[in-house]
Amino acid sequence: MTTFANHDLAPDYEFTEIKYELRPLVLQDGTVVDDLFNAWIWLDNPEQYNAYTTRAMAELVLALRRASSNQRVVCVVFTAVGEKAFCTGGNTAEYSEHYSGRPDEYRRYMRLFNDGISALMECDKPVINRVNGMRIAGGQEIGMACDFTVSVDTARFGQAGPKHGSAPVGGSTDYLPVFVGIARAVESCALCEPWSAHYAQHIGLLNGIVPSLKIDGKFIANPMAYTEFITDEYGRSLYGQFKTGADRVAAKEILAKAEVDFSLLDKMVNDMCAKLANTMPDCTVYTLEQLRKHKLMHWDKNRESNRAWLGLNMMTEGRIGFRTFNRAPRSEREADFIEMRRALAEGVRYGDNLAERCAPYAKDKETEK
Repeated sequence: MTTFANHDLAPDYEFTEIKYELRPLVLQDGTVVDDLFNAWIWLDNPEQYNAYTTRAMAELVLALRRASSNQRVVCVVFTAVGEKAFCTGGNTAEYSEHYSGRPDEYRRYMRLFNDGISALMECDKPVINRVNGMRIAGGQEIGMACDFTVSVDTARFGQAGPKHGSAPVGGSTDYLPVFVGIARAVESCALCEPWSAHYAQHIGLLNGIVPSLKIDGKFIANPMAYTEFITDEYGRSLYGQFKTGADRVAAKEILAKAEVDFSLLDKMVNDMCAKLANTMPDCTVYTLEQLRKHKLMHWDKNRESNRAWLGLNMMTEGRIGFRTFNRAPRSEREADFIEMRRALAEGVRYGDNLAERCAPYAKDKETEK
């Protein structure tokens, strides 16, 4: 048998904040190929909706390189533990308590984040994002860096930066227009209004959705989103939009009775891996590399200047937004944006004086002064 060189960056490294496992390739007829595998990489922080920590981003890079260099790996499946979220972005506790007010340190962190995004688009295997719940903020960005996205229909997709002290420049401003066009990209990135999985599928963000909710043993569509082509009073389509008012109340009652079952999601993932396995490996990877260029041409152009801006932003609106989100009661996790604009218009400087006016939870603690 041929002996290959070991190209793993850290051959003996044991993952602590993500999970890495090899699962046998399963063909569409159910045949298990026990000497070929798919590498499953799991974000493992369900208590914080799988927000990635600094260490998790470093481990993601190592995991992708490990999968890339393994000759028996066919595909990478990038997913997360739990039933509620694939990923809601960066760890706001770290952002608030360690990185806010420290632009040099946050810039070092963003080197890891950028390397993680790049590693997803440089992987020598097809990368499938298995979305098991919310894909928000940085979660949306790392998901769009993958080649394929398959999702449960209860997931929601979107950005949060301008509401919480950042800008979605970790990939969304680069990739989202490629997926859905500039008008919808602007809407998502600036307004921070989430999309349902049905709507995201409808506008071209996803490769497929499946139900994950069961009542009396039968799968049902996500009751929280309109799945009919109906219009509102202005003639605008409501397809895929989240329900409001009495419709939302009724949907929540259905949701409370349902159980979660990811079997259809896993079947869709396995089927996609099987289809990819039945192609020429080098031709497939080269095809993906050419398709990835549409994202990389924007990402490579902007990532370093965006990293610098994000670091500096931790002295201003990042400091206010992340501290407020992490420290304030749940009902007060956003700054008073109108008062903030008033104060800035009056010439109030960024810092505790501004926080006093619009985000008191963001003020420096005694230990931070």
